[in-house]
Amino acid sequence: MSTFIQLGSATDEPLPGRHAYPPEVLAQLESDAATIIAKYPHPRSALLPLLHLVQAEDSCLTPAGIGFCAEQLGLTRADVTAVATFYSMYRRSPTGDYLVGVCTNTLCAVLGGDAILEALQQHLGVTAGTTTPDERVTLERVECNAACDYAPVVMVNWEFFDNQSADSAVALVDALREGRQVTPTRGAPLCTFRQTSRTLAGIGRHSGDVHPAGEPTLAGLRAARPGPDPNIPR
Repeated sequence: MSTFIQLGSATDEPLPGRHAYPPEVLAQLESDAATIIAKYPHPRSALLPLLHLVQAEDSCLTPAGIGFCAEQLGLTRADVTAVATFYSMYRRSPTGDYLVGVCTNTLCAVLGGDAILEALQQHLGVTAGTTTPDERVTLERVECNAACDYAPVVMVNWEFFDNQSADSAVALVDALREGRQVTPTRGAPLCTFRQTSRTLAGIGRHSGDVHPAGEPTLAGLRAARPGPDPNIPR
């Protein structure tokens, strides 16, 4: 999975959603948080996975989630919010089961990324940054998926779907909305946004086969490392 960052600040618009968790939800979060925090020599180091944990509960960051992370780590809400608004993987509005990101940076755009995004907006009836009425798909524009060798690229919950076209991307979102299984080009098996967030928190785990890097990536490695390398398939 790739991690993308964007600048933000603790003064951004207020987060939506609930301000407190029901007792049973809070108890489970506290149990999971204890497991996560125990992995780190300094509790504050657990902030990023804890943000993923509360995002898995709410499909985005809420005042309840920010407050929970602050309380668990002895931080202020401002401390937590400053970190949460820096990384674009932390969502500030409710997210559908599948976060579909279309890269429109230079190479993907030249090879059709803009056309893919436009086709998906028209087909889904939503604009980038919003969610379909059935809450299945949230569409977003991504600056770079760090996969230029497979452009144009679409990501679903941060798993790669390479060499896409407008038609293949429309077929992909239709399959997601209909509940049909789809397989990423490479990487881990696809799961829902909330399940992915638990995996990133270090609680959930992907199951199934992981697809390795493909030939374009390996070709780049060979060019960067001339000479025989037993670790790079030929």
